[in-house]
Parts: sequence; structure tokens; C-alpha cells
Amino acid sequence: MGRLLVAEFRKTFTTKLWWALMIPAVLLAFGFALGWGAFANEIGDVLTSSETQIIAQALGIQTGNLPMGLLAIGHGINIGLTFAVIFGVFALAGEYRSKTITTTFLTAPNRVSVLTAKMLTYAVWGAIYGLAVAAVSSLGIAITVDGSRLPTSGQWLGVIGASVLAGVLSTLFGIGVGAVWNSVVGSVVTLVIYLLIIENVLVLLFYGLWRVDWLGAVLPNGTMNGIVGAIGAQAFGAAGVKLPGLDAETQWSLQYIAGAPGALSWWASALVFFAWTAVFFAGGWAVNQRRDIT
Repeated sequence: MGRLLVAEFRKTFTTKLWWALMIPAVLLAFGFALGWGAFANEIGDVLTSSETQIIAQALGIQTGNLPMGLLAIGHGINIGLTFAVIFGVFALAGEYRSKTITTTFLTAPNRVSVLTAKMLTYAVWGAIYGLAVAAVSSLGIAITVDGSRLPTSGQWLGVIGASVLAGVLSTLFGIGVGAVWNSVVGSVVTLVIYLLIIENVLVLLFYGLWRVDWLGAVLPNGTMNGIVGAIGAQAFGAAGVKLPGLDAETQWSLQYIAGAPGALSWWASALVFFAWTAVFFAGGWAVNQRRDIT
């Protein structure tokens, strides 16, 4: 297993893919955090409604000092981790495309050991992506959000930990999808369209027309985003334990602003997304035990 792990790391380091995807990941994460940070800070400047007063009193803090940065940081991290999903797709589907999978399978004891080595290797890469996008997103909100509205040190550590967890699961999710589909182009195009467009439209449509507020809590993109986004929503009582006086529409709106519409809590989002990851990873595992190589 040790040699397989070394081989997997060499495969990633000797190609341009890891940094070719890391660059747009950190740039977009920084840009989104910067933009949403400015927007959240503006909201903090004009928060004078009675509902805001109720939230502030329940949290025991002044209205002007609400941690607005937490509502913005999730957007940067979540967009950045889309590239971690894409990176995971290449783990197995990329080897089939380049036809190196034959050598990989024939020189390993068995296919189970190959897939295990890939899982461990790309889990490390997922953690790296999680740390990187959390760092630049933190920088983004630090630039645009007033100091009194930034997360506390404990909240910041929680966001970083959640980002690392989301990065690991996102990368493994990408491996599973790529392994099942066995096509880099098909997997990447479908995932990007689904994660960035289709699911978001579905969540907004179902809530706007039928007030279905839980869809984001069960679908893959919503639960992936909810691992980090729900931390921001929870700080405002919009996820986890609901604050007194917070109506359902305001709760969903705060979740949406935090990038986690429908999220129950960060750990619930993590569990549901882990289930999606396990389903696709197990499916890819099973398919590749019987798939022919040439």
C-alpha cells in the first residue's frame, strides 16, 4: 500500500492538473468572498428591522456587531470546492482516458488496493483544497467586512475545519462520479451544470412556488455547501436550533445568504453529503471490479 500511495502522489505531482485547477479555485473563492463580504457588510450597515433586533437580543450582541463575515465566507469556499470535485473526477476516469489504468491495475496486487490508495491520496488533496480556499476566502472577507463583524477565532477555526472536511468529501464524491461514468468530459460537464445551475434552480423554484424549504438539505450540492454555509446560518439562528421570533421565510433567506438554503446544521449536511459520496464511491468501486482494461 505504501508504494501505491507514493505512486499516486507522483501521478498528481508530475501533471499540471493539481495546480491548473487550484489556481481558478483560489481566485474564484477569493473573488466570491470579496463580493459577498462587501454585500454582507452593507446589510450590516442597514439592519434596523424588528426581526433583526429579536435575533440580536437572542444572541446577546449588538445589532451592528452581527458576524456578517460568516454569511459571506461560505460562498467563497463553496465555489472553490467545485474544483475539488472536478479534480476527483480525474483520479480514475482520467486514467481510463489516458489509458494508464492498464499499467496501474496490472502492477498492483488487486483493484481494491488501487482504489483504496486513490481514496487516501485524493482525501489528502481534498484537505489541501479545503485549506487553500478557506484561507483565501478568509482574506476576502477580512478586506471587505468591518472588524467588529468578522467571525470570532472559534468560528473561524470551525469554518476552516468544515472546509477541510468538505474538501475531502467533495474530492471523493468526484472520484465516485468519475468512476461510475468512466468519462472525464461527461462527468465534468454534467457535474458543473448540475452543481452550479440545475440544483440551484430547483431549490429556488421549489421554494418560490411551493415553499419547499428542505430540498437543499438532501441534494448533493446543497449538502456539500451546507457543511460550511450552515455555520454562518447557525450564527444567526437560521439553522440548527431556531431562535424565538424567527419566521420560516426569514430563516430560509438567511440560509440562502449564507450559501446553505435548507441546511439543518453543518454536521447534518456533512452526514447527508457523506451518504451521497458513499453511494457514488461504492458504485464506482463495484463497477471497476468488473470493467475490462485494454
